[in-house]
Amino acid sequence: MSKVITQDHIDKSMSYARFRDLVNSLLIERQTTGPNQSKELVQYTRLNNQRMDRVDKKTVIMPELLEELKAIGENQIWLGLVEAWCGDVPHNVPPLAKMAVSVPKVSFRLLLRDENLDVMDAYLTNGGRSIPKVIALKKDTLEELWTWGPRPEPAVKLFQELKEKGVPYADISEELQKWYNKDKGQALQKEILELVRSAK
Repeated sequence: MSKVITQDHIDKSMSYARFRDLVNSLLIERQTTGPNQSKELVQYTRLNNQRMDRVDKKTVIMPELLEELKAIGENQIWLGLVEAWCGDVPHNVPPLAKMAVSVPKVSFRLLLRDENLDVMDAYLTNGGRSIPKVIALKKDTLEELWTWGPRPEPAVKLFQELKEKGVPYADISEELQKWYNKDKGQALQKEILELVRSAK
């Protein structure tokens, strides 16, 4: 069994398509997910929605990863913790969704972080509620296979380097977006490839 994830969490989780519909509906009302409804977070959500559209169209799963995914022998659930305003979500969640729909054995499901802090607080990153966070589970037993997140390792290092230099958060965020645009999901795919292999 996972530390805290129960069948109730799985039952109330949503598909990636449902998440996209939710975000679109909220934006019509000038809203975002979570308790903080500031104009800034709504604007981030609008930008993220455009980025998800772009990443959805442009993501191509590496043949090596696709082969490894197709070799998965048991049904799995990849459960992601997200919020619509988070700048790392649009670059990582669409490729993960595309990986899952490529194979019959993997179901990709999403929970909103701030509505599921019991799960989030069991999967902190350096003490913080960093998202997206993905927990891969065996479907039948909810046994944890691996976790990933909140961003690929090269992006983690870039963030730390800039933070240690005292670069303002807005500038760090801009540099991360540049890194994501240049990387095109390759680092994420390589990391998931290694995790899937390690879980065999």
